[in-house]
Amino acid sequence: MTHGSGHAAVSLRQVDKYYGAYHALRSIDLEITPRERIVICGPSGSGKSTLIRCMNMLEVPDSGAVLIEGTRITEASQESVAALRAVGMVFQQFNLFPHKTVLENCTLAPVLLGGLSLPEAEARAISYLDKVRIGDQAGKYPGQLSGGQQQRAAIARALAMEPRILLFDEPTSALDPEMIKEVLDVMTALAGEGRTMVCVTHEMGFAREAADRILFMDQGQIIEDATPANFFAAPKSERARTFLEQILSH
Repeated sequence: MTHGSGHAAVSLRQVDKYYGAYHALRSIDLEITPRERIVICGPSGSGKSTLIRCMNMLEVPDSGAVLIEGTRITEASQESVAALRAVGMVFQQFNLFPHKTVLENCTLAPVLLGGLSLPEAEARAISYLDKVRIGDQAGKYPGQLSGGQQQRAAIARALAMEPRILLFDEPTSALDPEMIKEVLDVMTALAGEGRTMVCVTHEMGFAREAADRILFMDQGQIIEDATPANFFAAPKSERARTFLEQILSH
């Protein structure tokens, strides 16, 4: 199954996930087309992070199928490993190696997994660090950077593998308010570049500006799937209306 052969970028088919007796995802069906920008929002515990983590097998569904560009990644195979290389992930807590410089953090996977020589990986990493506006921090260690700079380094690290699909799991929730904008600005710029993006976030300004579609989750289900204009103007469910009132009144 080659990229660009008419497949959805990401498909979830009847995906269920349990943690013990807790039903975290309930029969999720979802198709995300190539280059689509999706924001997933909803109250705490609604299944947002579980859903996005099923898209790269950080969480393995108990039933159902997940496909990346037409390849079923819920079955272990060489094809599923190859398909997962198309997916990059940016986490809430940065997950940078503290004992490696920013540049080393960004070259590790391209050399070990991507087969690049170190000079090639460094050139690519520097171009992405420049893109996220921290090229001048390449020689520093994560602990020497602000939270916003660390998250931008984590975005550059994900980009260095040149993924076609980029996942963000609450990328600004660990940041101080003044650092949120610098990360969202970078994400908004990336959103204009034609990658498939899926972002779990409470940042409704970003959702309004950058998303093609907003998915609202509650109790393990997608209960709204709408354009930003429709979602903000006229959410269909009482739960989404309450959520928006709470989040927009802050």
